[in-house]
Amino acid sequence: MFRVASPEKTEACHARPQRGKWRDRLTLAPPGAPPLTLTSDLLSGATIVFDLDGTLVDTAPDLAATLNHVLVDQGLTPLPLAEARDLIGQGAKALLRKGFDVAGAPLSEARLDLLFEDFLVHYRGRIARESRPFEGVVAALDALEARGARLAVCTNKRTDLSLALLGELGLATRFAAILGGDGATAQKPDPRHLLETIARAGGAADRAIMVGDSINDAEAARRAGISLVLVSFGYTATPAAQLGADILIDHFDALPEACERLLRQ
Repeated sequence: MFRVASPEKTEACHARPQRGKWRDRLTLAPPGAPPLTLTSDLLSGATIVFDLDGTLVDTAPDLAATLNHVLVDQGLTPLPLAEARDLIGQGAKALLRKGFDVAGAPLSEARLDLLFEDFLVHYRGRIARESRPFEGVVAALDALEARGARLAVCTNKRTDLSLALLGELGLATRFAAILGGDGATAQKPDPRHLLETIARAGGAADRAIMVGDSINDAEAARRAGISLVLVSFGYTATPAAQLGADILIDHFDALPEACERLLRQ
């Protein structure tokens, strides 16, 4: 059960919100609230595209541990998890580059390439040791699939790593397409990454929704002209509430209703 809590001076229903505003926020309903009736036909044939790190799966513990393995091996101080998590979102190589920047030891491209191989070896060995789907993810995927939606993943993580992670978590077969940044013409925030993911899933852009957590997801959706749901608990230096989502959710229990609201427009 849910309630809708909209900020003051919410944008008009059919206008995409300006940066720094969201149209609706869906949260868990208080006890005793009336049940919401969802209409399955609205989701039938729609494509729901998810970001991976910070949206579907809390991967920060394993990514941060791998980054710190490389930092310590190079004689540098490891980063706290809270600091490392906001560096995630543009792929593993970008995480490594930004991690060394924060540690005060910027890498040349040649050095980055060399250390990246060590990063990959260590990360593959612990890719799902501590990483877990966010609370409510599996139930939300079940609900969306039961109503006829097709599911896809659009992530800046490498495709092989994305498949390995989702496979370890038993989620890979849930998605009609899993497209990493290495497999797209250009990676998010370029809208082609999102549009190519929708096409590979067999969907249509005018019946698609992006679900993400960061500026890359927001920009890709905006530039592709696709409705956007952001989660409030992901990996982003800029709070998700400031990224101009159509709907902001605090828990995956709210996602099916959020998708139906956007498809109803």
